[in-house]
Amino acid sequence: MVRMRKEWPDEGDLVVGTVHKVLGYGAFAALEEYEGKEAFIHISEVSSGWVKNIRDYVRENQKIVARVLRVNPKKGHVDVSLKRIREDQRTRKIQQWKIEQKAEKLLEISAEAIGKDLDAAYDEIGYKIIDEFGDLYEAFETAAEEGEKALISRDIDEEWAKTITEIAQKNISPPEVQITGYIDLKSYAPNGVEVIKKALGSVEAYNIQVQCVGAPRYRLIVKSSDYITAENLLKEAAENCIKTVMDEGGEGNFQRELERT
Repeated sequence: MVRMRKEWPDEGDLVVGTVHKVLGYGAFAALEEYEGKEAFIHISEVSSGWVKNIRDYVRENQKIVARVLRVNPKKGHVDVSLKRIREDQRTRKIQQWKIEQKAEKLLEISAEAIGKDLDAAYDEIGYKIIDEFGDLYEAFETAAEEGEKALISRDIDEEWAKTITEIAQKNISPPEVQITGYIDLKSYAPNGVEVIKKALGSVEAYNIQVQCVGAPRYRLIVKSSDYITAENLLKEAAENCIKTVMDEGGEGNFQRELERT
């Protein structure tokens, strides 16, 4: 169970639950992010159409994503709706929840590495991390990319920061982006082929992949951890490549196309 910083969800929040009881008039689900809390889905909130048999829509042990309608601490449950949510919202919430599950497991592994349990981890730094970074995974991702100093600078205990960083760097791959650019190169020199080869060879220093689209056009592919770095590498490589050709009396131009991997 992924633990939230607050005890109860707010009206309008999206929540993840596991259905454990289905009755003729509605269903009950344990809230995955709020320990000991339960959601109730009235049959009128199951689907936008007429529902003859609620079991056609929900069943025991089913994972659901629902929108909170009302919060009732006295009764110990929240009223939720399955129909007041779009499919893209449902998909995004499940993905987010799964990521946080992974982050909580990494926190538990970090705790075990220093002889503590998950409860102690939350009490000592878990909730603080959520306050500082917004969620657990963001902290682990930051540690994997920037190292323990990024956590210490946010007032995370040094021992925890070091351990979390070690676990994060072993288990989280840095994000990768890809951008593509095109250069057109023309050389009028007697040794024009060699000039073009020399120009394209200069790109290798930037660890950029070169593909021939069809002379005089060539594709440059850059992969990096972020778009700004990738953009700068591509621009500098393309400019140097074109300069090499122009210094020999040729010409060149550059066009960029952006795409995600």
